[in-house]
Amino acid sequence: MVDSLPRPGGNATGFTLFEYSLSAKWDELLKEVAPNVTRAAVLRDAAFASGIGQFAVIQSVATSLGLETSVVNVRDPGEIERTVAAFARSANGSLIVTASALAGSVHCKLIITLAARHKLPVYYERFFITAA
Repeated sequence: MVDSLPRPGGNATGFTLFEYSLSAKWDELLKEVAPNVTRAAVLRDAAFASGIGQFAVIQSVATSLGLETSVVNVRDPGEIERTVAAFARSANGSLIVTASALAGSVHCKLIITLAARHKLPVYYERFFITAA
């Protein structure tokens, strides 16, 4: 916390909206909520640096939790639908949505619809769960 924006005090020099190491917790929380999950499709925007960074962290932790990860790019609705449908054909799948405007707002309803249709647990933000 800072005293004020014009005079923040201390060593405050800036901040980031995304702390990549927190993405490792998403795998853990997903396994806690859905222990039988063995695969996770990670929805990310490859043009958005945080999506790439978050996927790298998710992937680095996944193996130790018994999760196999694959990428779903969120640039095109048709690609999202085809890739998620193909992914859902095998059992014990789930979705992890990385932070991006495309996933969080533009394609949010599509992602929620696909998760519900294919009965895939989703992890990212609360509205993906409450909107379903």
